[in-house]
Amino acid sequence: MTSPLLSPAQTAAYGDLPAPTPHSGAELAALIGLLTAPGARIATMAVGHSRDPASRSAAAAFAEAWRALGRLPALAVVDWPESAASWLRAARRLTAGEPDAWVVAAAPLGWAQMSRRLRHSTDWDPARTYGFAALGDSRVPALAGSSTLQGMRGAAADGTTWTVDRGWVTHQLPARPPRAGLRGTL
Repeated sequence: MTSPLLSPAQTAAYGDLPAPTPHSGAELAALIGLLTAPGARIATMAVGHSRDPASRSAAAAFAEAWRALGRLPALAVVDWPESAASWLRAARRLTAGEPDAWVVAAAPLGWAQMSRRLRHSTDWDPARTYGFAALGDSRVPALAGSSTLQGMRGAAADGTTWTVDRGWVTHQLPARPPRAGLRGTL
């Protein structure tokens, strides 16, 4: 069995990844919108985050907003360092209790490592995982591995959303209202 950890050469290939920035209100609202969309059926969730201040703050803000909606509190709130020997303990804590969804606020490199460990050692499902803006960068799934983050979704700082599909992060444009005077025919 090969190690899910990234080698120094693999991490260096993508250069310096941006550090998480403080979350925006639009980002938090869009993330809550993804989790409460019709048909989502999410009752339980776990929150994971890096130890940097922006990720801690985003995770706490999400947990508070979720509770304010009258939802069950997170089954677990798990943090991890940007670099670690294996991430196995944090991965097991994050997936304990088999939540319906996971919400992640993290630095890109740490999340790439953590997601590799989750895929390698647990029943975690990236399609039931939602992330803050820092993870909406195509270098993250490239580092994690082509299918490691398949189906993960998230919100950008401007309130738009993104999805990981076949190793790429695709950002959805906001819906635009129709312009006045157009009848929809050509």
